[in-house]
Amino acid sequence: MKVLWIKPRNEDQAGDCLLSEMTAVRPVTVSSGVEALQALRREPFEAAVINSPTDGWATDELLEGLLRVRPGLQVLIRARGTDMVEAVRLTKLGAFHFVDDRAPATQVRALLETARRISQPCGLSTSEGLEPWRQLLIGDSPAMRDLRESIRLLGPRKCTVLITGETGTGKELVARALHLASNRAAMPLVAVNCTALPENLLEAELFGHVKGAFTGAVASRAGRFEQANRSTLFLDEIADMPFELQGKLLRVLQEREFQRLGSSETVRVDVRVVAACNVDLEERARLGRFREDLYYRLNVIPIHTPPLRDRLEDIPLLVQHFIRKVALHENLPMKHVTLESLERLMEHSWPGNVRQLENAVEMAIILSGERTILFPADFRLASNTAPRRLTPSGEMPEIAIPDHGLDFERTVGRIELDLLEQALRKTHGNKKQAAEMLGLKRTTLAAKLKSLESLVC
Repeated sequence: MKVLWIKPRNEDQAGDCLLSEMTAVRPVTVSSGVEALQALRREPFEAAVINSPTDGWATDELLEGLLRVRPGLQVLIRARGTDMVEAVRLTKLGAFHFVDDRAPATQVRALLETARRISQPCGLSTSEGLEPWRQLLIGDSPAMRDLRESIRLLGPRKCTVLITGETGTGKELVARALHLASNRAAMPLVAVNCTALPENLLEAELFGHVKGAFTGAVASRAGRFEQANRSTLFLDEIADMPFELQGKLLRVLQEREFQRLGSSETVRVDVRVVAACNVDLEERARLGRFREDLYYRLNVIPIHTPPLRDRLEDIPLLVQHFIRKVALHENLPMKHVTLESLERLMEHSWPGNVRQLENAVEMAIILSGERTILFPADFRLASNTAPRRLTPSGEMPEIAIPDHGLDFERTVGRIELDLLEQALRKTHGNKKQAAEMLGLKRTTLAAKLKSLESLVC
């Protein structure tokens, strides 16, 4: 890691000892603000360290000068004592972090490593970042490096891919990355959520129909397979595809041809299929809940999206990415997050995965008002404890309202979500059967799951 290190000429031996202990850090040391700006114009650095006070320059002046020359540079400030007022002021001016100059080398090195990751949003070099598909995959953990390598190898191929992983891990982003890494990237990706449509409409959605094929078919319509010709078709929540329709999908995968509803004409297509699910599809096939031959046809090449708890070291990068995204969408100034906030976020279990983290960051940004610094208290994280369970009699246990009150919507949402998850576990993830168990429509259950995950997480 190449770091611009700005320290006074007369710095004590402790500072020199710190530099000698900074393994994996390649410091370029300068002793004045002028030298620092000149060095920054000559060569790229992944971070900078200001040892305050500096020779002839106020710390805030030097910080502003560095950021004018290299916007986005992550600047760590070392100073004697922890003046929180000064630390907040400098952070508002754009400093990455403020640390006591007696802090051990391990802490400084950890801060610089975090700064390096933030300065490279995808954890990639400049040349790698030129590939559009890589920009979708935020993180530099071993799990994310393995995922990127799989996409690099599979992207140009025609083979069918099955993406597995928990809800909120980014399976659709992986599908889009596969598409962008292929030679089909010039065509738009076509996506279908197999849960979002009623069973009687899903077949027409996939294969199209001719005029008069069924009540309401007032004109012929091309289905998603035709729309995805010479492109990629993403089938999300494939485990929820009706059993009868699975046979027709198998034929398309094998023969690359199908017939529109109400037509005897065969339509041939060149489509790459990428499917995704958040349940054990092999177990479903073994139990007869999913066609075994279709499972093996889909599972030619499996890709697993790791849960956030298995790549907590990616949280600083993800937080920075979401801050930029929300600031741009809401037309807000960029905000910065304290190291203590990152530490708190990295201690959370994140049952809702990356989607839950994004919701938490967006909420923190909106509720922090005009402040440009996000503190731990801004991230309103639900506790990691499990929601209340039903009693054996089927009645809800009494819920005591604490003296300080409670969030009614979130509390009721947790209860509803718990009921939905229990039904899904009992039906091994079958949304249709779970909906019947609860007296709901399948589409209603799917919509509730999506809205409640956002509310509770």
